[in-house]
Amino acid sequence: MKAMIFAAGLGTRLKPITDTLPKALVPVGGRPLIEHVVRKLKASGIEEAVVNVHHFADKIEEWVARQDIMSIKVSDERNELLETGGGILHARQYLDGCGRFLIHNVDILSDIDLEWFGRSFPEDAMAALLVSERETSRYLLFDPETMRLVGWTNVKTGEVRSPYADLNPAGCVRMAFSGIHIMSDKVFDVMAEYSDHPRFPIIDFYLSICAEHKIYGVPAKELHIIDVGKLDSLQQAESMARKLGL
Repeated sequence: MKAMIFAAGLGTRLKPITDTLPKALVPVGGRPLIEHVVRKLKASGIEEAVVNVHHFADKIEEWVARQDIMSIKVSDERNELLETGGGILHARQYLDGCGRFLIHNVDILSDIDLEWFGRSFPEDAMAALLVSERETSRYLLFDPETMRLVGWTNVKTGEVRSPYADLNPAGCVRMAFSGIHIMSDKVFDVMAEYSDHPRFPIIDFYLSICAEHKIYGVPAKELHIIDVGKLDSLQQAESMARKLGL
C-alpha cells in the first residue's frame, strides 16, 4: 500500500510560525511534523508516499530530498491550492494502479496502529475513514448497522448534509473524523466525473457519492489524537511526542 500526505495547506492557524515555514516543517519533539508522519507510515510497512506542496513548496521539497526514510514523490500545487479532494486527484499519476492507498494529514499526531487500520479496510469499500468518539463541532454520520457514511452535521449550527432527504441524525452513529483514511484507487474514475473544477474538499466528495458507493467508518477505540493546527496545540503535541517516544 502507498500513502499520500496532505502538506499543501497555508497553516493560517499556526501563524506567525507559518509566516516563514510551511506547517509540514513545524518542529514537534525535535522533528518536523512531516517526519513524524513519514516515520509512522514506514513503521506500518509503507514504502512509498506522495506529498502535495503549495505553501513554501521549495522548503518541503528540500526536506524530501534530504530524507532517507522512504521513497517520496512530490505532487506540485504551486499554481493553485486544490484542497483535499482535488489534491488527491492531482496526485493520481503516483497512486493509480496501487490498489489502495492511505491518506494522512501532516498535522495529525496519534497512537493509531496503521497496520490494524489497513487490515480493517472492507473489501467492498471505495473508502474507509478512521473515526472516533471525541468531542468536536462537526461530525460524520453513519448507518448504525453497516457503518456506511450517510451524512455530516455541525452541532453548533444545526446544519445537516446528506444525500438522503429524510435522514434523521438522531438515528445515526455520530463520529469525529481523524484526518486519516484509506481509498481504493477505483476512486479516481469517480473523482474525474465529480467536478468540472479541479479544486474540491474530500468530505464534500464523500457525501456526494456515499449513496452509490460504499464509504465506511472504522471506529478506533481509545484513540489518542492531536490536530496540531493551532498554536495552543503545540504544547500538547510535544507531550504526546514524548509519550509515544517520537
